[in-house]
Amino acid sequence: MDEVMDNGVRTGTESLWSALDGDPAHVDRVEYGGVSGLLPARLPVMDLARATVAVCALAAVERSGLPGPVRIDDGAVATAFVSERHLRIDGRAPVNFAPLSRFWRAADGWVRTHANYPHHKAALLTALDVADSVEAVEAAIGGRRAVEVETAVYAAGGLAVALRTPEEWAAGEQGREVAARPLLTRERLDGAAPRRRTGPLRVLDLTRVIAGPVATRSLALLGADVLRIDPPGRPELPDQHADTDVGKRTAALDLDRPSDRRTFDELLDAADVLVTGYRPGALDRFDLERPGLVTARLSAWGDYGPWGNRRGFDSLVQVATGIAVTEGSAEEPGTLPAQALDHGTGYLLAAAVLRSLTEQERDGGSRLVRVALAQTGHWLTHALPRYEPERYLTESEGPLGRLRHALSPVSYEGGPSSWTRPPGLAGADAPEWPGA
Repeated sequence: MDEVMDNGVRTGTESLWSALDGDPAHVDRVEYGGVSGLLPARLPVMDLARATVAVCALAAVERSGLPGPVRIDDGAVATAFVSERHLRIDGRAPVNFAPLSRFWRAADGWVRTHANYPHHKAALLTALDVADSVEAVEAAIGGRRAVEVETAVYAAGGLAVALRTPEEWAAGEQGREVAARPLLTRERLDGAAPRRRTGPLRVLDLTRVIAGPVATRSLALLGADVLRIDPPGRPELPDQHADTDVGKRTAALDLDRPSDRRTFDELLDAADVLVTGYRPGALDRFDLERPGLVTARLSAWGDYGPWGNRRGFDSLVQVATGIAVTEGSAEEPGTLPAQALDHGTGYLLAAAVLRSLTEQERDGGSRLVRVALAQTGHWLTHALPRYEPERYLTESEGPLGRLRHALSPVSYEGGPSSWTRPPGLAGADAPEWPGA
């Protein structure tokens, strides 16, 4: 494996495994292969994908006691990271983004909205005071400042984010909060004994969209009995359900109804793991703490800072944090080749749950895991090695002037670092062998 690929792949896996407090020796179990050049982007998206899947598999191998190795196939990883695009239901392709979930030109920049869910779409239209049409929304946003749209739509319970450059995000309060914190946190809350398990691991799933469901889908693959609970009035979107609820059982409970609440409490009392993916604070009134439970909390922006109680999705985090500018420009924003923050965070969350279970079985204690899409985005943009052409360029003086040119890729220990002479004037050399 060449140095650049090894830096991206192994360094990424080592970084994540260290964040999970895993035994460094286990990283040697991972073998990488498959088709190269997948998920192309300006940011090292494929490195993020490989590393998050690798640590999920490592955590599973560690917990099962199997010797490994862990094999990471780039083709399988890249396909899984765009699983929603490959889904077919009786030959029909899914709807991944509704018509009002897109970029819009504002008076002073760009805004991205997310209106896949009916209640988010209704909030968007209410905030803008327009009819349900692309033309009406386009006109309303086009006449307002981007941050003004963001503020109004969030105040109405919807989702809209103004495009920011990486520098603007880093200078803002939420960006500074994200940069100052670790990629993820895992805490031991008390000295409670692990729950007694007589059968499969029981996972109660209170997540939506991609990241959380990918984590619980992975736990189901590894043998857990995963039960997903949704509110009756707001079920998961059908295509999203088909893609991310494989391996699980699903049920509907209204936690504000006493009978459903009693059922839920009984389920939670018997669960080993609780995974939540709702806006921070949204579930606090339900008293979800139990001794010996492993709780995993997923959020978009983190449960801190001025955006700590905001809803969010991968596409919006890309826009707010400057990733959309990096992948395109401030004039024409771009996107990552996959919902990589969602998928990557999902595998990372599954790995964190598995590592917490492994440690809990040894040391006991209720456990709390916290991850956020914005933290994963920060790791992607700051921690992984990126292709920087300047590393592979040099300058030299010669008859043609001062040249900047590429170094040779032919490199080996003890070999030449560059050419011994610059290019001369074309045709100016004598047609003879020196010294002949």
